[in-house]
Amino acid sequence: MAWHWNYLTVDGGDCSPLPDSDAGDFPSQSDAESWLGETWAALLAEGVESVSLYENDRKVYGPMGLRPVG
Repeated sequence: MAWHWNYLTVDGGDCSPLPDSDAGDFPSQSDAESWLGETWAALLAEGVESVSLYENDRKVYGPMGLRPVG
C-alpha cells in the first residue's frame, strides 16, 4: 500500500507535485505523518496551506491546515 500527501494552496487548489519536495510514496501512515511533522514549515514556505493524506486513491483525512493555531 502506498501512502501520499496531496498539497493544497490557500484557495484549495492543488499544488502537487512540489518541485523542492522529496516526498513521494510512504510505506505506512506513520512514515507519512512523521515526514510531515518534520517538513510542514518548509511546505508552508513553498505555498502549501493544507494537506490531505491518501492511502492509494482513498482519502484518509484532510484537508488539514499547516499554520499553527493561536
